[in-house]
Amino acid sequence: MDQPVIRYIFSPTLNNPIFVQGLPGIGNVGKIAANLLIKFSGAKLFAELYSPYFPDYVSTGSDGICRLPRYEFYAASMENNDVIIMTGDTQPSFDDVVAQYYLCSEIIDFTIKNKCSLIVTLGGLPSSETEPKVYVAATSPRLVMELIDKGAVIYTKGRVIGATGLVLGLAKEMRVEGACLLGSTTGFQADKGAAFTVFKFLMKLLGSEVKESL
Repeated sequence: MDQPVIRYIFSPTLNNPIFVQGLPGIGNVGKIAANLLIKFSGAKLFAELYSPYFPDYVSTGSDGICRLPRYEFYAASMENNDVIIMTGDTQPSFDDVVAQYYLCSEIIDFTIKNKCSLIVTLGGLPSSETEPKVYVAATSPRLVMELIDKGAVIYTKGRVIGATGLVLGLAKEMRVEGACLLGSTTGFQADKGAAFTVFKFLMKLLGSEVKESL
């Protein structure tokens, strides 16, 4: 394998879906929030992406069977929106800039092919604050204001690293609207509380409300 490969399990029927990405990162906030959305929506796995840009290891399950690291794509039809949810085992090294750009470009191509109307990336933001907050950045002033009206705080502190930020920047260049939702977290361990805060805000963006716990 010398190029990324997307393997389809089936082709879902979706209408202008919203694309949601949550990968491992700070506090694992993005990945946990994406998994909550998969569980809540009953989304089904329909495609997998494998790439030589991922780290050189395999994952093993409880049955001892190994597999390559991958990104997974899930599809669901919710009450107000269809969604594609992407999560995965890992990201390329942040030091490997070419790999990051290459894979994020593959993701943008995937969203365009599937006629996604909006891209939302999820992640964590290191913070010493005790009050849970969701910070946002977006590709347009209109979208920023819409998110502020829903209770988010503008992220003004500089960089959003990894695929959480880069996918958003590439989306803007391709004239695809997008936003990132960053949950404040200490970042020292998997932060389920911050992930749930991001998930609840995401559900508000998707036009649904959730209970205080799952």
